[in-house]
Amino acid sequence: MLQTPVDLLSIRESWRLFRILAELVDGFETLNDIGPCVSIFGSARVRPDSPLYAEAEEIARLLVESGYGVITGGGPGLMEAGNKGASEAQGVSVGLHIHLPHEQDCNKYVKTRCDFRYFFLRKLMFVKYAQAYVVMPGGMGTLDELSEAFVLAQTKRIKPLPIILYQRDYWNGLLEWLRTKMVEEGFIRNQELDEIISICETPEEVVREIRRRVIL
Repeated sequence: MLQTPVDLLSIRESWRLFRILAELVDGFETLNDIGPCVSIFGSARVRPDSPLYAEAEEIARLLVESGYGVITGGGPGLMEAGNKGASEAQGVSVGLHIHLPHEQDCNKYVKTRCDFRYFFLRKLMFVKYAQAYVVMPGGMGTLDELSEAFVLAQTKRIKPLPIILYQRDYWNGLLEWLRTKMVEEGFIRNQELDEIISICETPEEVVREIRRRVIL
C-alpha cells in the first residue's frame, strides 16, 4: 500500500521525537558530572583585541579560581573568551554548540562539547547546569537567553538563579525601559528586577556577586 504525503509527514515527525530525545540524553550524560558552573553569554562578534573580550576572559579565569566551571555557547567572540579563560585556568570549559546554516564552528578552548540542533534543548542545558548567569553585551541571541532565564526565575520554575548584567552603560537603557514602562504599567514588579538582576562593572565585582549569592 502506497503511503500518502500525510503518512510520510507523520513518520518524519515521529522520528524527530527520537532525535530530540537523543540530544536530551546526550546532554544529560555529558554534563551530569561537571560540577558547579556559571553560564556566560555575549556577542559572537566581539574581536579578540577588544577590551570586552579580555574582560570576559578574566571573568572566566576568576570563576575557575573560585571553584566554578564555565558554560558558553561554544562559538567565537565573548563565548570564546569565556572558554579561553576557563581552559587556561585549568577549569571546566563547556561549549553548547548549536548547528545553524551559516554558523561558525565550536571554538578551540572548549573542553567539554555538546552539539544541538534544537535551541530549546540547548537553553535547557544552560539553565539546568548553571548556578548563575553572566550576561555580557550582545545581540538578540543574548537578549533571548536573558529573558528566558528571567522568566524561569520570576515564575519560580527553577531554583534561584542570579542574573548578572555586565557594563551598566550597555544595559541601562533596557533597565530604564523595564522600570518606566513595564513596572509602571503593572506588568512586572520592581522587586522582581531587584531580586533577580544585578549589574557589575568589573570582573572582580562579577565574581564577588556570584560568591555572595551562590553557595558552593
